[in-house]
Amino acid sequence: MPGSSYAPGMPSTYGSLLCHVVFSTRNRLPQVAPEWRARLHGLLGHVALDHDARPLEVGGVADHVHILLALRPVHCLGELMRAIKRDSSRWVHDTIGLASFAWQEGYGYFGVSPDGLEDLRRYIREQEAHHRKRTFQQEFVALLQAYGVEYEEKYLW
Repeated sequence: MPGSSYAPGMPSTYGSLLCHVVFSTRNRLPQVAPEWRARLHGLLGHVALDHDARPLEVGGVADHVHILLALRPVHCLGELMRAIKRDSSRWVHDTIGLASFAWQEGYGYFGVSPDGLEDLRRYIREQEAHHRKRTFQQEFVALLQAYGVEYEEKYLW
């Protein structure tokens, strides 16, 4: 309508969804060796990119990883995580030759505020130092508690 302030609907969907995902190796076995850990972390990021998610930070130690992701409105986190775990497990089997390698079935995911982004990125980068003082189990329970996620300890380990 001429002279009207009416604006038709937005032509696209906009938003910001930052997600911190944490998952471990099956039975939390320390299978991710320092010699190929950085390559695995790079691959995890590439798989996310292949599925149109943006990895902002990937890090971890021998028994688990942390991925900070920027997700799009079309993402289903469960499907993305299946792809990340499947493709990275296949890579470990085929490239590293570790046939017994597998990821634990579940994972933790936590929404991230843009205000805490840099602190979280640093936390993920400094996993080696962090885990000299704290086990994965202690870290994961602390994350669940910090985000107010209800859990039953018997199902964690």
